[in-house]
Formats: sequence, C-alpha cells, structure tokens
Amino acid sequence: MIQSARERAAKAERLEVRLTPATKSLLSHAAQLKHTTLTDFLISSAVRAAEDALVSPRVFEVDSEEGWNTLMGLLDAPSAPAPDARLVSLLRSARKG
Repeated sequence: MIQSARERAAKAERLEVRLTPATKSLLSHAAQLKHTTLTDFLISSAVRAAEDALVSPRVFEVDSEEGWNTLMGLLDAPSAPAPDARLVSLLRSARKG
C-alpha cells in the first residue's frame, strides 16, 4: 500500500514495547502470513482491540432520560419469549409416541 506524504507526516508519534524473542517471532510470523509489515500488523491489531474495548457491551453511555428509560426497558424485558403452547403440546406428544 502506497502512503501519501500527508499520511506519513501524520505518523509522528512513536511507541516502544519490550517483548520476549518468542513473542516477537510469533508476531512476525503472523505479519508475514498477512503479507504486511510487523509495524502495520501491530497497529491494525491494536486499533481493532481498542475499538472493541470502546464498544464493549458492558459499558453504556446514555445522554437523555428517554435513552435511560429505553435502556432500562430492554434490560428488564424477559430474556426469552414465552413458549408457544402449540409447540409445547406437539413436543410433548412426540416424546410420548
């Protein structure tokens, strides 16, 4: 992938990490399999992990009372719909037969 001068200039920050030779070997091998550089592999993996952490379903941000009430309604809702009586009857009769 060819980067423009603007993209190269935007990458002014450095991040250094220390890792074991085995970890570096593992990461390098994975980068090779993805046909990318180790740096690009690490950045894309870290960005994906960060995005996943930020959209974690364990954290909800609500900015209004209406949003809060909607969220509480969803959390208080039954976790599964009531079973269909006809289906229950059919399954019971099949088990007997």
